[in-house]
Amino acid sequence: MGILEVQNVNKHFGGLHALNNVNLDVKEGSVHAIIGPNGAGKSTFLNCLIGKLAPDTGSVMFQGKPVLGKKPHEINQLGISRVFQTPEIFSDLTVFENVMIPCFAHRDGAFMMNAWRSVKGETGIRERAEQMLIDVNMQDKFHMNAASLSRGDKRRLELAMCLAQDPKLLLLDEPTAGMARADTNATIDLLKHLSETRGITKVIIEHDMHVVFSLADTISVLAQGAIIAEGLPDYIKGHPKVREAYLGEAEV
Repeated sequence: MGILEVQNVNKHFGGLHALNNVNLDVKEGSVHAIIGPNGAGKSTFLNCLIGKLAPDTGSVMFQGKPVLGKKPHEINQLGISRVFQTPEIFSDLTVFENVMIPCFAHRDGAFMMNAWRSVKGETGIRERAEQMLIDVNMQDKFHMNAASLSRGDKRRLELAMCLAQDPKLLLLDEPTAGMARADTNATIDLLKHLSETRGITKVIIEHDMHVVFSLADTISVLAQGAIIAEGLPDYIKGHPKVREAYLGEAEV
């Protein structure tokens, strides 16, 4: 039994069958990539996982508990965190303040703005926030304004904010979108490091095949709303259906 189990998920938008009997079994501690050409249904599928969309039929189980019907914050509290295409950070705060917010929320169940008043006395919270930033190699940027960070560092900051919530599963929606190659490679190295040190299960939706083949243990290929192939990276690279689905889209 996997940490995340998706069974027979279907989603229609009018006459469009966006997801067609999708099944997914994600093993705990693994990196499971979902790839596919534009319009394959990847974003719809991810939105079903995080409670933004309700599928017409099917089930989604996380650690044996049903996910469907829960609100996004309730899914987050189960131990699922999502990393968006565009990093979701508080641009007007410092790097350190950004990470303290989820640290407070993790401890208290919510973040109260008046928590800032007593922040100097919150030694445990401060130490936790510092450790999260060390884990993503941003210890030299504690007091920088978040808005001034590079795209790659914004992604690192967002990951630190996710880690502060002690997630069991990270859903990464094109985590290297818009990055230069150097930032992309740095993000790959960071995600590998997090796998080695924390063992967090990851589901990655990604267009960049360099990222996918650098990180994934298992790859599922979504095309026209259905899983057309699944397996180890070497198997997927040579699969004729995958090559056909990607014709003119990407080199696999």
